[in-house]
Amino acid sequence: MRIGVAGIAGRMGRLIAEEAARRGALAGGTLRPGQTPPPGFPFPVAADLAALAAEAEVIIDFTRAETVIAHAETLRRAGRAWVLGTTGLDGAAEEAVREAARHIPVCRAANFSRGVTVMLALAERLGALFPAASFDAEILEMHHRQKIDAPSGTALALGEALARGRGSTLAEERLPPRDGLTGPRPNGGIGFAVLRGGQVVGEHTLLLTSGSEQLILGHRAFDRRLFAEGAVDAAFWLAGRPPGLYSMRDVLGL
Repeated sequence: MRIGVAGIAGRMGRLIAEEAARRGALAGGTLRPGQTPPPGFPFPVAADLAALAAEAEVIIDFTRAETVIAHAETLRRAGRAWVLGTTGLDGAAEEAVREAARHIPVCRAANFSRGVTVMLALAERLGALFPAASFDAEILEMHHRQKIDAPSGTALALGEALARGRGSTLAEERLPPRDGLTGPRPNGGIGFAVLRGGQVVGEHTLLLTSGSEQLILGHRAFDRRLFAEGAVDAAFWLAGRPPGLYSMRDVLGL
């Protein structure tokens, strides 16, 4: 088993490389265009993603949204499996991922932790049990101050799971951000609140509140290494699978 890491010198890329190397599966990685390896960098570096794909069975990719279309085409041509953790994709990037999955196995997740994967499954079930007519849904998330997208991909995935359980979509249910004199909260819908500060790894809370009770479902990550461990688990699971778009729920059998 050989795993390649796109963006191997990044914060997540390096953790993924360390985990893959610990399991004896690291083929190497790529750097950002124009980037050079830091002094003493311990991992092999390929010239580009195509070169890395020639050496690896699975590519793990936690790079930026603007790279996704090019990476999808490169890995489709190379016939290599793709573990994708990049979030904040636009419509064209989403379509590129779906097109790649018609030709190669793709495991895509907004969050690769076991706890969040279970939380997403529970959120979908709760959507069916706590109807929008009676329970207001709010999703609160907090991350480190360097995070560039908001709400987080995990928060949006929670909203999608909840809406799916309610027989709807997040596009139909999502409430606009609140600022100023917004008036009363409308019935139904899914609201989001975003916090940023310090070096918080990731906190996500789903609140379902009626006039008489409240249910709170939450997850807190203490170490981002857990995302690397989950991504490498997904890579081992994905190798040899037929083409298709998979998720961590598939990996865990949920």
